[in-house]
Amino acid sequence: MAAPPSNSSRFAGQQVVAACLMALGLAYIAWHQWQASRTGGEIEIQRAPPLVARYQIDINHASVPDFLLLPDIGEALARRIVADRQAHGPFRDHDDLRRVNGIGPKTLETIRPYLLPLPKVETVAGP
Repeated sequence: MAAPPSNSSRFAGQQVVAACLMALGLAYIAWHQWQASRTGGEIEIQRAPPLVARYQIDINHASVPDFLLLPDIGEALARRIVADRQAHGPFRDHDDLRRVNGIGPKTLETIRPYLLPLPKVETVAGP
């Protein structure tokens, strides 16, 4: 009957297995680096074009908080716009905003890019 293997021979076998696994790992790393060097080492990423978010409001339906998001429009002016619309009816075009105290040509031109187009007067039924 053969003698059972000693602890030292079992430990040596485990070292051989560990060394083989490490050699395989190093070989994989070396192969991967070689592949990367063949392609220039760069990863090509396809990027989607950036999206542009535009904030625009309908001046005939916007509330005070909506107007507050516009440049050069404070809370008092936003309230005056809404009050004017309630008192005198909807704005027929963007230039009608000039009837609100505090909106001059400069303010109107500053906020114009943020205003949704209004329908033409001829296409709207009623007064």
